Amino acid sequence: MSYSIEWSKNAFMLLRKLQKKVSKRILNKFDQIKELPFRYLVHYEGIGYKLRIGDYRALIDVDKKKKILFVRVFDKRGRIYK
Repeated sequence: MSYSIEWSKNAFMLLRKLQKKVSKRILNKFDQIKELPFRYLVHYEGIGYKLRIGDYRALIDVDKKKKILFVRVFDKRGRIYK
């Protein structure tokens, strides 16, 4: 069974503001991580994981029991870690 993906309101709003070509590439990457999330996710500072998609980064919480990937933060690499 694959994981489902949930987005925070702010992360989803930023995704919608991107160019269609870029947002499609990002959504394709999220479709890939549904099946084997820990192949792509890197553990990030104690809690959560990070995902690299070109110049963009996503900070993700994982609920292994319910099989949910929750995208907390999504933004460009230079802004996400502030």
